Amino acid sequence: MRPLKLVIDLPAHPAGVAALRQLGVEVICTEPSSPHPPAHALDPARAAGAAGLLCYAAPTNLEELPDLRWIQVSSTGYEQLLGLNLNERKIRATIARGCCDPQIAEWNLGMMVNLVRDVPRMIRNQAAAVWDKTPFQGEIRGRTVGFWGYGGIGRETARLARQLAMKVHVLTRHGVRPRTDIYAVAGTGDPEGKLPHRVFTAGQELEFLAGLDFLVLALPLTRASEGVIGERELRALPRTAYLLNPSRGKIVQEAALLRALDEGWFAGAALDTHHHYPLPPAPPMWRNPPAIGTPHKAGGGYTPPFAERLWDLLGQNAARFADGRPLLNELTPAELAGQ
Repeated sequence: MRPLKLVIDLPAHPAGVAALRQLGVEVICTEPSSPHPPAHALDPARAAGAAGLLCYAAPTNLEELPDLRWIQVSSTGYEQLLGLNLNERKIRATIARGCCDPQIAEWNLGMMVNLVRDVPRMIRNQAAAVWDKTPFQGEIRGRTVGFWGYGGIGRETARLARQLAMKVHVLTRHGVRPRTDIYAVAGTGDPEGKLPHRVFTAGQELEFLAGLDFLVLALPLTRASEGVIGERELRALPRTAYLLNPSRGKIVQEAALLRALDEGWFAGAALDTHHHYPLPPAPPMWRNPPAIGTPHKAGGGYTPPFAERLWDLLGQNAARFADGRPLLNELTPAELAGQ
């Protein structure tokens, strides 16, 4: 059997490349200038014989890569893989689930504290030299955080929230189960699915939303999840609740979100993902006091901790692929079909 050949269409990680070569993997590095290059064609001659690919977006010339059997993407979201007929092409796909869970979980907790203590108002007061001791601060201890979706980001945030004496509620389509064959940083998350105080399933959305102090969107963007949060769901939140979206902007209907912020359907929001990139100056997220907007940086981008985890995941999956074992973070055929 010939050795596994991998094409690396991301900035090379010297230690990661060395580890792959120690495994006997043939590594071909394209050395793009960005860790998030747009979809583009790969050189068929250089990629000839390559069974695996590490990339951000799948190449545009898949038909010229007949040996490709596995794509590892560098993102947790996988909407860039939908519509490529990977199931029909018999190309397996794995995602970077688990690599940015600690960073996004910290963003979630940080935003909860910032919102409840109204840190944005204190910063505005500082800039305007206003000394305001009006009692507008609260605390997150004892409050209820709900996760719409309970993957790695939800589970690690839940673990941290439990340490702060918060109540954890979860809404998923099929309940909470133990996780297997999923990459995770040691000591993080909820691999056994034992942390939630209450679990809600399909059909219980409004009951779930009505009991929350914080709603964290922690599900991928698929055909089923796009626009799943609309006026009905946003109005179901208590007026004292906060919305956090570190997932994907299009999970929430844009018109409903803008109206909710303008009319105060709930107390405020922290939004790391948006409907437009870059966010234009017109939307009220820039100026609406209840909203904190960050430029899709909750996961920290291609930072050293993330890169080390991604290349560790790649190495583990390369060994599993070569041995014919199950891959970590592999998308199911239904997921690749956008279901």
